[in-house]
Amino acid sequence: MFNQNSNIAVVAVSGGLDSCVTAAIANQSYQLALAHFNYGQRTEARELKSFHDIADYYKVKHRLVIDFSHFKEIGGSSLTDNNIEVSKADLSNKEIPTSYVPFRNANILSACVSWAEVLNANAIFIGAVYEDSSGYPDCRPDFFEAFEKMIDLGTKPETKIKIHTPIIHLSKAEIVKLGVELNAPLHLTWSCYKNNDIACGVCDSCALRLRGFQRAGVEDLIPYQVKPNYL
Repeated sequence: MFNQNSNIAVVAVSGGLDSCVTAAIANQSYQLALAHFNYGQRTEARELKSFHDIADYYKVKHRLVIDFSHFKEIGGSSLTDNNIEVSKADLSNKEIPTSYVPFRNANILSACVSWAEVLNANAIFIGAVYEDSSGYPDCRPDFFEAFEKMIDLGTKPETKIKIHTPIIHLSKAEIVKLGVELNAPLHLTWSCYKNNDIACGVCDSCALRLRGFQRAGVEDLIPYQVKPNYL
């Protein structure tokens, strides 16, 4: 168990690039408790492997894997509904993509708050990105500010939990550079929306990731079927 006076942070770790760098940031100031969410996504098994690999890298004993299979039943996203095709990347698109999982971050934060309250943690970290993301509405800074107010209203009077979104205003290139600076295990992460073995290189998530590495001038070490130049 954690020491009674521990400075504890619950970190939502998908296994992707953004959450890995967010965990590296939290690791500088907090003892880590890492949470992962299986929600019926196409790459569920591969993301879970990355989560455990990242947790092992940071020697984190407190890890929680939560079943959010209701997202598979709800559908409405190409990540959870096999009848909706994962679209190829269009980095100029301003519309909300089919990969958006309706209100996912609210579900993730709610579970993290529950665990944080039990652990007496005073912080939750989530690797949301706004400026260089796919345009998901639940990645907006205003959303997290509002959710923090809800935490204050819905937890015990002595519970004080701060939501940290340390990379929310960074570009993918800046996130990659920060990850390298912090010696985060970027090679253990997985971002592809489609494949569990070799990243496709052409879905939104692969494209944003590859463009970030290319703009940062850093080699992305995970395997790809194709590696287009997104510069």
